[in-house]
Amino acid sequence: MNKVYITGVGCITPLGNDVNTLWNNLINGVCGIDFIKQIDNTNLPVKIAAEVKEFNPETWGIDKTMIRHNDRFALFALAAAAQAMQDSGLKVGEDIDPTRFGTAIGSGIGGIKTFEREHANKLQYGLRRISPLFIPEMISNIAGGNVAITYNAQGPNIPMVTACATGTHSVGEAYRLIHEGRADAVITGGTEAAICEMAVGGFANMKALTTSEDPMAASLPFDARRKGFVLGEGCGILILESETLAKKRGAKIYAEVCGYGNTCDAHHYTAPHPECRGGAQSMRLALEEAGFKDNENLYINAHGTGTPLNDKGETKGIKAALGEEGARKAVISSTKSMHGHMLGATGAVELIISALALKNGIIPPTIHLDQPDPECDLDYTPHTARKWQADVAISNTFGFGGNNATVALRRV
Repeated sequence: MNKVYITGVGCITPLGNDVNTLWNNLINGVCGIDFIKQIDNTNLPVKIAAEVKEFNPETWGIDKTMIRHNDRFALFALAAAAQAMQDSGLKVGEDIDPTRFGTAIGSGIGGIKTFEREHANKLQYGLRRISPLFIPEMISNIAGGNVAITYNAQGPNIPMVTACATGTHSVGEAYRLIHEGRADAVITGGTEAAICEMAVGGFANMKALTTSEDPMAASLPFDARRKGFVLGEGCGILILESETLAKKRGAKIYAEVCGYGNTCDAHHYTAPHPECRGGAQSMRLALEEAGFKDNENLYINAHGTGTPLNDKGETKGIKAALGEEGARKAVISSTKSMHGHMLGATGAVELIISALALKNGIIPPTIHLDQPDPECDLDYTPHTARKWQADVAISNTFGFGGNNATVALRRV
């Protein structure tokens, strides 16, 4: 089995459109949540979100034809992929055979903004006015497909669609491809751009979103005041390589990907299991594969959505996975307190954050944790970042359908 390393990262997020800006804002406790600006929020049931700001796809060399013919979620992926490939220095055809270079990029919802636009066209003008590009712009796998075309990645292509767990599952499956020798490198991650009337209305009507109209008191993971998550958007892309390839070309290494857990609650199609049964098992599997020892320092980037059910359930799941003593030794944070819940993108972005926490010896905080819930009684790094060197990090994401994913990273 091959060791797997992260050698390049890129992102588009509510806290910045590159990794350095994202990290600096995280460790300084900056909140990327504000009133919705990209659409008129006057009649929306929820008026705040975590939007990507000042996104210009041309900055990353995406030509105007691609911009016109792609949904926002796919453009996010192309922009973040350009950053990650440049960061890695990987040259396809020179460093790696294109048939050994794979893609694993998913989206939980895909081109819902395109769907909304074309549905409006149909209602106003009839079926003949639906764009011939409606389907390829909308389908969830097109982001990964376009990235594969751009970088001549002719190897395995496995776009994941597992709701909020999409980004973490994508990275986990990419890890398996390399670990098992089916590819030498994979460009992987998740992307989402679902801030539109249909998505906001749908999530709001199912009571999943916070109704707070104060952006500074909206995304409240592990806080007794929490009432729902804040819808976000963005993209995280990672370049994973085999140890052999990375060392042969002298690649920069952020962290080793060393474990992966993938389970299903088999409980309810939206609600998490109250004891976080599947989440606990997902953590156990990832940590076991990582070879985690009790004397090692563990950082957990929690799913931590700020919903009443998730946060107390995840706390129980951490205790079940680590035992009471181990859970209390772990240092945990929910960076969704700053960047909101980016749905299918969030797991990939949070894995980038976890790798940076290992590399830099700094744990980003859970901001606005002013009134801790007594049922959420672990160390969630409240308010400010902490200098602390973790040996291993895990990132959790849990999605509708009972999907649970955990990826483990080790400091190198």
